[in-house]
Amino acid sequence: MSVLEIKNLHVDVETDQGSREILRGVDLLINEGEIHAVMGPNGSGKSTLAYTIAGHPKYKVTQGEILLDGENVLAMTVDERARAGLFLAMQYPVEIPGVTVTNFLRTAKTAIDGTAPSVRTWVKDVRESMTNLRMDSNFAERNVNEGFSGGEKKRNEILQLELLKPKFAVLDETDSGLDVDALKIVSEGVNRAEANTGLGILLITHYTRILRYIHPDFVHVFVAGRIAEQGGPELAERLEEEGYDRFLEPAAK
Repeated sequence: MSVLEIKNLHVDVETDQGSREILRGVDLLINEGEIHAVMGPNGSGKSTLAYTIAGHPKYKVTQGEILLDGENVLAMTVDERARAGLFLAMQYPVEIPGVTVTNFLRTAKTAIDGTAPSVRTWVKDVRESMTNLRMDSNFAERNVNEGFSGGEKKRNEILQLELLKPKFAVLDETDSGLDVDALKIVSEGVNRAEANTGLGILLITHYTRILRYIHPDFVHVFVAGRIAEQGGPELAERLEEEGYDRFLEPAAK
């Protein structure tokens, strides 16, 4: 069974005012097949956690470990992390002019697996996933995210998730900017990927609406760079009713 383990993680980021500590000792254990929701107010460190796992150079780990099946993730380059089975769906997916969705997906799949997928099987899988995500077939020949709407960009992220089949997926506010219909489609894609591969999911969100469609096994409340509370799905329901006020007052002292 694959395991993603975060131990006493401290992370700094450079700002105009100098180095600032964002994560202040995060401990988290995710087994394959588990869905963990990380919730919290703006500025609490949720996205910092996501980008640190992925290997963004802006974030400096000053203490702690990230382990994937016992292997030191922090010693890996970004592409090595992807090949090891880590996937990040970004809150703001970037545009890649000059690179079509088809070429991007096939190149990524080849890099991860070490061999190019069979053309016949690959074309079938891509078409099936695009159909499930309500993506028009012409998207395959468009440049990655160029001119895409917010919802189209998020669907393209989940298309990658379904086809690349990682061990663990970090979904950084995948629900932001989505209308109800797009949210359902994206959520269905995440659930389908989990059901088909048994991947572990770290779902970062401000709101509980996506949790109506993607049901977490565990919920973690992030405040001031730490996990302030954790529990089951009932914790998300409590946050929906009460908000984060009860966490913010002690954190500000």
